[in-house]
Amino acid sequence: MADSHSRASSPKMAWWTLPLVRLMVGAVFLSEGIQKFLSPAMRGPGRFADMGWPVPKVLANFVGAAEVVCGALILLGLYTRLAAAGTATIMTVAIITTKIPIWVGTGFGPFEVRELSQYGFWSMAHAMRTDWAMLLGSLVLVIAGAGPWAADSE
Repeated sequence: MADSHSRASSPKMAWWTLPLVRLMVGAVFLSEGIQKFLSPAMRGPGRFADMGWPVPKVLANFVGAAEVVCGALILLGLYTRLAAAGTATIMTVAIITTKIPIWVGTGFGPFEVRELSQYGFWSMAHAMRTDWAMLLGSLVLVIAGAGPWAADSE
């Protein structure tokens, strides 16, 4: 009997963990977006210029604003799936343009590889651990939605 009870409560428990995923993803994106404006040389246009992005000020400010808006929406649980699709897109682009070059050991297109002591799969895996967690957390929210305690609870 206890076994069937634990199986029955398992989906409900999973549902109640979604606010924790929202807190993790939303807080990280809100913080990172704000930092692009507070430290533009290190996190915003300066970093985008160092990575070889064209029009770094425009792109960094766009990404920073998107991170602030999407992060806040995710924290509130408002338009969560749409906001999480935005953060998943940001992370996919970040992985392709900044982490894949670490794996292959060279830049491609306008994207330069940063100077590291070693390159390859394990260096990339280390460098992208937060990106990977944010991508997967965003995908969980795209698939499952906001869960309880959301402004637009589903």
